Amino acid sequence: MRFASLGSGSDGNGLVVEAGSTRVLMDCGFGLADSIARLARLKLEVSDLAGIVVTHEHGDHIGGVGRLARKHRLPVWLTAGTLAMAQDLDGVAVQVIDSHAAFAVDDLEIQPYPVPHDAREPVQFVFGDGQRRLGVLTDVGCSTPHIEATLSGVDALVLECNHDAAMLDQGPYPAGLKRRVGGRFGHLENAQSAALLHTLRHDKLQCVMAAHVSRTNNTDALARRALAEVLNCADEEVRVACQTAGFDWICI
Repeated sequence: MRFASLGSGSDGNGLVVEAGSTRVLMDCGFGLADSIARLARLKLEVSDLAGIVVTHEHGDHIGGVGRLARKHRLPVWLTAGTLAMAQDLDGVAVQVIDSHAAFAVDDLEIQPYPVPHDAREPVQFVFGDGQRRLGVLTDVGCSTPHIEATLSGVDALVLECNHDAAMLDQGPYPAGLKRRVGGRFGHLENAQSAALLHTLRHDKLQCVMAAHVSRTNNTDALARRALAEVLNCADEEVRVACQTAGFDWICI
């Protein structure tokens, strides 16, 4: 099982997960040509994908889904709430999922789980191949016992470290946007992400990737340091997903 990022941040998100001969794209916030180019960087074509799973309706996650799915006849899985708020899905083969019910896409088992975020019915996902599990958690304002139970014991984790609280407070965002980003339906800041990571069982954890790192209100170094302190490892051992290049394939 392996995974790679097309890009992570407020300008667009996409994550490819592969198990056996099955590859699924989680979210697509990029234009059509850009999505194809980013897949090519991973030596993939759109025809290599079995479909797209969507976390929520914000443009940096769903903005490119309709065009990519329509042109290449890809099925799309999303919650009823996300579908109700989504645009540009006409002509797309949509499959509505239950936010608590696992489903299979060929060789991949996918477990959605609900998260607190300012969207209609947002979810995140745990991907598995029967032996290993990849947990993904971004676009969430605070942790919950259900999130912690779902992610405990994963083999790899993509974890939001959106902002540093002091940088957000002192930064250029308007007051209303600061409240939204830092609120319980916004995005995790470094200390929150570290506290969540601390609650998880780490016995199988091979890799932690900091994701959705703000270019205005955070730095890669601060995100790495926060997670490395919990993992008792060197800062450099914590990887960071960047906006422009994402990250290359990681095997677990």
